[in-house]
Parts: sequence; structure tokens; C-alpha cells
Amino acid sequence: MSYEEYNNALKAGQKEYRARLQRGVYPYLPILDEILSYTNVEYEVSLGLCEVPLELIVGTKTKGRTNSFAANFMPLLRPHTEFATKWIELCTSLQEEGLRDSVKVYEFMNRFYVVEGNKRVSVLKYLDAYSVPCSVTRVVPKRSDTKENKIYYEFLDFYAVTGINYVNFSDEGRFPKLLKRIGVPENGKWTADDRLEFNSVYTRFRKAFESKGGQKLPITVGDALLAYITVFGYEEAKTKTAQEMKTDLAKIWDEFLVLTEEQSVELLMDPPEKENKTLYKNLLNLILPDNSSKIRIAFFYEKNHKISSWAYSHELGRLYLDNVFPGQVETAAYENIVAGENDLPLMEQAIADGYQMIFTTSPVLIPASLKIAANYPDVKILNCSLNISHPTLRTYYARMYEAKFLAGAIAGSMTASNKIGYIANYPIYGMAANINAFALGAKMVNPHAKIYLDWSTLKNRDSGILSDPEINYIMDQDMAAPVNTSRQFGLYRKNGDVPDNLAMTTWHWGKLYEKIVRIVLNGTWKNDEAATGNRAINYWWGMSAGVIDLICSQDLPEGTRRLVELLHNDICSDTLIPFSGILRSQDGTIVNEHGEVVPPEEIITMDWLADNVIGSIPSISDLTEEAQAVTSMQGLGKTQDS
Repeated sequence: MSYEEYNNALKAGQKEYRARLQRGVYPYLPILDEILSYTNVEYEVSLGLCEVPLELIVGTKTKGRTNSFAANFMPLLRPHTEFATKWIELCTSLQEEGLRDSVKVYEFMNRFYVVEGNKRVSVLKYLDAYSVPCSVTRVVPKRSDTKENKIYYEFLDFYAVTGINYVNFSDEGRFPKLLKRIGVPENGKWTADDRLEFNSVYTRFRKAFESKGGQKLPITVGDALLAYITVFGYEEAKTKTAQEMKTDLAKIWDEFLVLTEEQSVELLMDPPEKENKTLYKNLLNLILPDNSSKIRIAFFYEKNHKISSWAYSHELGRLYLDNVFPGQVETAAYENIVAGENDLPLMEQAIADGYQMIFTTSPVLIPASLKIAANYPDVKILNCSLNISHPTLRTYYARMYEAKFLAGAIAGSMTASNKIGYIANYPIYGMAANINAFALGAKMVNPHAKIYLDWSTLKNRDSGILSDPEINYIMDQDMAAPVNTSRQFGLYRKNGDVPDNLAMTTWHWGKLYEKIVRIVLNGTWKNDEAATGNRAINYWWGMSAGVIDLICSQDLPEGTRRLVELLHNDICSDTLIPFSGILRSQDGTIVNEHGEVVPPEEIITMDWLADNVIGSIPSISDLTEEAQAVTSMQGLGKTQDS
């Protein structure tokens, strides 16, 4: 090894040094001792000998030789010094004989700082080695509320299962999501074979990602890999070559661009304005000449519409489309879809049969919907869910909390005991908003009203509100299943075996589907993409769009009916906004200030309960198996397990 090689390394060090000075950044190696001087340490533990990626070795433990290296570990001392001579000798030895001694490092926040072996690390980085065996001591900081600390503690849990240290994420929640996508063995530990298999996938993916220019994006390889296997699945990734992965990446590149956005979901709160009739007719003639060509739309239901109220409501929406667009739209329903079993084959069959648009009506069908959307970009795929940040897949839902607010006002005005029951089902996005809106509606007309919360999807459910003699008014499921003769739905008053139904919140899925189909027919489908950039599109419409409503019984007192009409009109005109002004959670914390309106994104992800709600949001482990499947995809707060 000649001094010429050392000079090349020196130039790389000097370049890094100057670049950092120009940016006003510290130009030398970070010093762990200095970092720890203002850090509260929880404990230290020896990890023994570990293979450490060189890109994660970022500094030195003590001050020592710090000024001998630039921040990229390239040398800064002049040639013909003792340091340079030893560096050259070590470089020759490593190339001819390999590494004889491991490097000693400290790990802090999944970054490594050298105690012994700075020159070895410098030479290996210069030679573009990938990793080096190290004797590692881990330094664990005390828990804190910082984002970096939370991510690190998620990494510690991930490491305890996998023993892998080379995966990094830029946001919270992604380490547990990766484990969920890959799977955890029954004994809770990966084997050596599991690690080898994952390393093979990771290495091939990294090669594909970086060959597409992924290193230019402000995300980690881990971020990108998680997005990839969320769409294509880990089992499939294990069989793909780097070139095949590169082909897949071209299909979902927008997924990675979304990860760079501070706001990854674009909520479209209102349908487009009514289209010009003449323009619509002209476009329709171009798209559907002589009505000989149709838009073929497939609907996918997790259950059979004859036994499921949810599937039944969407089936009514499908039939509504057939009536609104005779001769222009052809629809079909696929029922009893089992996620992970027949969902993908049936969607592919629907596409093969000529269906150009697919509505999947359950969150459990998100994985299959994502994969279909990636593999069939010309087919329009929409899933009935909220807050899904995948630009290849559009989602849709309705602002049901607006109707719940009206129902709460009815219950609050009619209760004599001030105790009102509320039966919720899945603790998913939007559910806390529904509960809180109901509670706020009741509180608006009756400041003493308390809402007693029960969950119908608990494993060991013991519903006290049904047996409590003081709880006479109960808000239950939105509608009954076709085969269910029970009248326990909507807002009802206890009255022996047959309750008195007072009001029912209702989903007008047909109107929502009509408005989405019109977006396609009038040629503005692509306009939404242009307007929202890389963000995922979520249609989230409310009462003003006619997609939800509250149907009231004729038995309601006249004054109450007039109150509901007034509140309904005020909500539709945005004169009344349920989530505005001072709002307090159960522990008395002010979660919204006077004069402020809660942003839509916060309404969707709301995981707190209002101060007049008695009850709590359950953990995912407390739910039935069926409820866990839905909640793992769309769960609130601590129930989120995906």
C-alpha cells in the first residue's frame, strides 16, 4: 500500500471536513463521552461479539484521536507521519491477511462509538467493507418523550426478538409493524436461519432500492422495506431477485415519496361541485358511446349481506348504483371474502373478467387491495377505511360523528337520570370521534349528562349498561342485520322486551358510491392526484354531501325534532362544528383551546375520551379474534398493532 492510497483517503477526509465547516457542523468524529455527559443513562450491558455495519459506526468513545479523523472516519493527518505509516501498514495487512482482532465499541441509540480500533474502522470504511466484528457494550438511556428515544426503545424490543442491529426507521411504530409483517415465532426468538433469511431479503432489497436512487430520499432502507413488504408481502419478497424487486419498486415509488411528506394523507372533505350537465353529457358520449360500453364495478364483502348489517348496507349502495346509472354501470358483489385466503385470487379473477373498478368494504382487505393496486395500476381500487397512507390505494369513509352528535343531543334532552348508554364495536380510527361527538351533543343540551361506554367486541363482555335501571336511553349499532329481528339499534329507549326506537344514524353508501363514480365519469379522477401530489387520497364526506344522516322517529317530542333539524342545518352549513372550542378529556386535560377547531386529521386519530364519558378504549388483546383482525389494521392508540 503506497502513500498514494493514503492520500486518496486523506482527500476524502479533507473534503468531508471542509463541507461540514461550510455548513457550520462539527467536522470531527462525535465523542460519546460528551454525548453521555448530558444524557440520563438507565444501564449498560455487554452484548458480546456482534457483526456491526460500518455505516453505523459514527464516532469514538473518548476524545483521544478525534482530531485525527474527519466525521466520515477518513484521516486528516499529513502523509509521512507516524499515524499515516501505521494506517498504511494496517491497510496492507487487512487486504492480505484479513482482520485479526475485533474492534471494541460502545452502542448508544443504535449508533456505535469506537473504544479500540479507530484506524481499523477508518481503513475498512476506505476499502468499502460492509461490516466488522465488534465487542459491543450497549448504553441505554432512560425513557423520555422524545421521538428518537421512543424509536430506540422500539428497536430494543425488535432486537430482543431478532438479534438484528442494521435496520433503522425514521418514525415511531415501524419496528413493531415490521415484526408483524414478518412474524414472530412461538418462542418469541428468531433462529439463525430466520436472521439469514431476513438478511438475504434486506440485502437484495437494499441493492434494488439504491439502484433506483433511494439513497437520495430522506428515508431509511428500513422505511422503504417496510412499505415494500406491506404491499407485496414478506413471503413473496423472499423469492424475489434484486432485479425483480427493482421492477416492483417502479410500481410503488410513490409509496416512498409519501414517507417523505409531513402529511401523507390528503382528506377530501367534500365531493366535487356538480358537474356541468352539457360537459358531462359530452364526456359521457366519448367514454360510453351509444351506451354500448359500461364501467364494470366489483364490490367485495367480508361477509354475506344476508347476515351482516355492514355488508347489507354496502349491498344497498351497490344496488343504488345500478338504479342511478342504468346501462352505464354494471356491478357485481363478491361475498364471504377471507383475508389472506381467497381475497387476492377473487380480485384477480374480477379484473380478468373485465371489472375496471373495485370497492373493498373492510379494513381487513387492505393488504390484498394494496397488492392489486400496485400490480394493476389501470384498475381503480378503493377501500372503505380511514387514514391509510398508500397513494396507490384510495380510501373512503363518512363523517359519522356528525350524526352521532345529533343523536347525543336527543338523548341528553330526554334522559331523566342523566345516565346514557353507548355501545361501540371496533376501537378503530373514527370511533373515539363518534363516541365523543355523541357525548358532546348530550352535554350541549344537558351539562349533567354522562355517557356509559360498552364495547360489543370484548372477549368477556359483561354489559352493565343493559341491566342498569337508571340507563334508559342507549345508543347501539347503526342498523340491524337483515336476519336480526331485534330492535336494539340506533338510539332507543328501554321499554320491556321491545325498545322504543327514537333515531337511527344511517350510512347512504349509494350516494357516496354515486359521487365517486361520477368523478370517474366526468373525467376528474386524475385531477385529484394532480392536486394532492404524492399524498394518499381519502374521501371523507359528511351530512352536507348526503352520505350520512339521522332518521328520527315520529314519536320524538316536537321540540326535540325542531332542535335536531336546526342542528342538522347548522352542521351542514359549517355554522356548528362539533369539535370546536374548549374540550376536556377524561382526566381533565384541555385537548382543544377556546376559539380553535380540531383539525380533521386529529378527529380521525382521536384516541382520548371526553370528560363526560365513563369507560375506556380497550386493548387489542381484550377483543374477540374477529375484532382483533380489523383493529390491527385500523386501531386507535394502544390498540394499534400493525
